[in-house]
Amino acid sequence: MLNKKSVDDISVKGKKVLVRCDFNVPLKDGKITDENRLVAALPTIKKLLADGGRVILCSHLGKPKGEPKPELSLAPVAVRLSELLGQEVKFAADDNVVGENAKAAVEAMKDGEAILLQNTRYRAEETKNGEAFSKELASLCEVFVNDAFGTAHRAHCSNVGVTEYVDTCAVGYLMQKEIDFLGNAVNNPERPFVAILGGAKVADKLNVISNLLEKCDTLIIGGGMAYTFLKAKGCEVGTSLVDDTKIDYCKEMMEKAEKLGKKLLLPVDTTIAKEFPTPIDAEIEVSVVSSSAIPADMMGLDIGTETAALYADAVKSAKTVVWNGPMGVFENPILAKGTIAVAKSLAETDATTIIGGGDSAAAVNQLGFGDKMSHISTGGGASLEFLEGKDLPGVAAADDK
Repeated sequence: MLNKKSVDDISVKGKKVLVRCDFNVPLKDGKITDENRLVAALPTIKKLLADGGRVILCSHLGKPKGEPKPELSLAPVAVRLSELLGQEVKFAADDNVVGENAKAAVEAMKDGEAILLQNTRYRAEETKNGEAFSKELASLCEVFVNDAFGTAHRAHCSNVGVTEYVDTCAVGYLMQKEIDFLGNAVNNPERPFVAILGGAKVADKLNVISNLLEKCDTLIIGGGMAYTFLKAKGCEVGTSLVDDTKIDYCKEMMEKAEKLGKKLLLPVDTTIAKEFPTPIDAEIEVSVVSSSAIPADMMGLDIGTETAALYADAVKSAKTVVWNGPMGVFENPILAKGTIAVAKSLAETDATTIIGGGDSAAAVNQLGFGDKMSHISTGGGASLEFLEGKDLPGVAAADDK
């Protein structure tokens, strides 16, 4: 799983190279509002162009559900990529993705040129990994490079199906970095290894909690899911978010930690309010109470100050830290303190710090700590499945070294 051919192991001069990127960027009125994913794809694209490859880029955008939706066209991405690369990226505007425009553009390509295909999810077969569309994509190229970690946990035509009909399949730099950081953290971490899990629901992280308990030395729980654990411990949690169907599971995990001799840290105090803020960033009155004494009519919305100090302390001596999920309702400045405290402690440590995509990546970037982390994953769902110990179809499909 971790030893894949990368763009450094292949020769692309004069060859047609299909590159699966993650250009699933937010658009507003046809303008890209956050181009992190485009910038992240540039090193691989530049490398292939410099080596004389004829680069055919493809990606999905949003959820068009198998039909052409003009507002989900990749045309604006082609324009912005041309600016970022300093050379034209031709856009092949075929609603069937591999159509006359695409075929003609590929036919006319010279070494070191790039084109971009239309949104792969305009085709209903894409998400079903249909054979016909996989073959059509493969017919355009001699080499396939997957650099889209964000969809690596899904088996689609443009990242898995196509590999069955192309001789050379490698991963790009972005994918390689994800495999190196997340793979090594889970399979071969420098110790002590601390894992921090937050976010709203225990249900989303069942297998992650279980798998990480076996791998890490300390597991820290925050966010909405902490209240199910606290309830399982016998604490009063008021109107906090609780998944009553997972109480027994939480008890099992606490027993498992004890049996394995692992530390499982839960909040010792909690920031509470009368209700969830609406809108999410509204002014809100809060107080901090012991986690075992949340009043019946109050809900926990962030870890408290003592807990923030406790968690920061646990990170200090770590050599590897993986963090997935915020500590509270970080979108609200009053309820972002716990998440900020954890982000700050990660920014100040010498450990390898890995942020597992999704909300935690958004939080770290929004709070200004992004450049202080060793690695911020580009895939929320994919990084979670990696941490669960699952094989990711999009990674598995690339050739082994």
